Amino acid sequence: MKTNLRKQVSILLSFILVLSFSQVMGAESFNFKKKNKAKTQQVIDTLKYNVYKGEIKNKETGEMLIFANISVNGSNVATVSNSDGEFLLKIAKNLDVKTLTVSHIGFKNKEFEIASLKPKKNILELESAIIPLGEINIYPHDPLFLVRSILKKVAENYTLDPSMMKGFYRETIKKNRTYVALSEAVVNINKSGYQQIRDDQVQIFKGRKSQDVKKMDTLLFKLQGGPNTTLLLDIIKNPYNLLSGDFIENYDYSLKNITKLNDKIHYVIEFKQKQGIDLPLYYGLFYIDAKNLALSSAKFSLNMENESEVRSMFIRKKPSGVKVTPLSADYIVNYQEKGGKWYFTYARGEIKFKCNWQRKLFNSKFSVMTEMAITDRTDGETTRFKGKERFKSNQVMADEIGNFSDENFWGASNTIEPDQSIEAAIKKLKRKGK
Repeated sequence: MKTNLRKQVSILLSFILVLSFSQVMGAESFNFKKKNKAKTQQVIDTLKYNVYKGEIKNKETGEMLIFANISVNGSNVATVSNSDGEFLLKIAKNLDVKTLTVSHIGFKNKEFEIASLKPKKNILELESAIIPLGEINIYPHDPLFLVRSILKKVAENYTLDPSMMKGFYRETIKKNRTYVALSEAVVNINKSGYQQIRDDQVQIFKGRKSQDVKKMDTLLFKLQGGPNTTLLLDIIKNPYNLLSGDFIENYDYSLKNITKLNDKIHYVIEFKQKQGIDLPLYYGLFYIDAKNLALSSAKFSLNMENESEVRSMFIRKKPSGVKVTPLSADYIVNYQEKGGKWYFTYARGEIKFKCNWQRKLFNSKFSVMTEMAITDRTDGETTRFKGKERFKSNQVMADEIGNFSDENFWGASNTIEPDQSIEAAIKKLKRKGK
């Protein structure tokens, strides 16, 4: 059982890291806070865009709301507030839109007039969503029943047909508080149906990278699989060690709360690894739509207590003389409902490591993050990618794409500039910018 469990646990992990002596020569050094360049880019932006900056807050407490969704009504333009509750939104001046909607788990959706916004220092406040008992049709006494219902109702709640998707993908490496590597791409995705055996496929449509080897302590981090591994966080498609029948008995479940998400009532189910299981599993929260029992969001983390087992999951190889200790592994996956079906729209994973060299007094902490937001979807006829068109799970994206060079690389697309905060913020691309 332990051997089989170990094999299955490794499937869901979002990162496989290769650590080796860095032999990269002449890599382009960069600074994410080049003020002059930022000012130049801002001038370019304001010729074509209206740019709005601000914060999302809890109206009652003044607390910053992180990962809040800001979407421009009647368009594909959207963004997410970062880990400080801050947002930056660009809206093309020729786009005929009037309002935007802000949403966050546990809060009422709120609509704002775009004309009322200022270029900077906007404060957008949300009110807590109170759930009257009369709105709850079924009060669950068995949280395990709700979790089992997620997979039983896949055919009802999720599309069984394949689709073509386009998204924005980014992976970063941060040493202590400094970004030392960044790769980003627009990706095409052949998304198979939720009961099809076929794997999802990825094609890199356009990408770029940059890295600062001097700040890497002679360590070269490589993320194998890139957007492929981020797609594995679609736990409805890949239930393995969270929702599958083999794993569901390895967790304890409890009803933590009843809340609203996108103005829909949700059960919040907390899960954690049972006592007596020595391999690392997960703990976190499932957000289950109360009406149709679809999973609309999941936030979970890896149990780090068994340090040696966790290390073997992430580290393929490393140089001698350094001890690498994984500190945390946190994941988010979101789905959105449209036309009675739920679709994968967003995933994020972040793993933190501590590296100790034998002959150095101080250690270094690294944070490795990948993030993907789906920006467009076409249902119906799909085309499977062949041969070299496909980005494979054993490839490293940073090895396949070129360095930063063109300041207007993204053209009219509504994306994140490298000098902006990128810990949590993802900008959805406009359809015409693809």
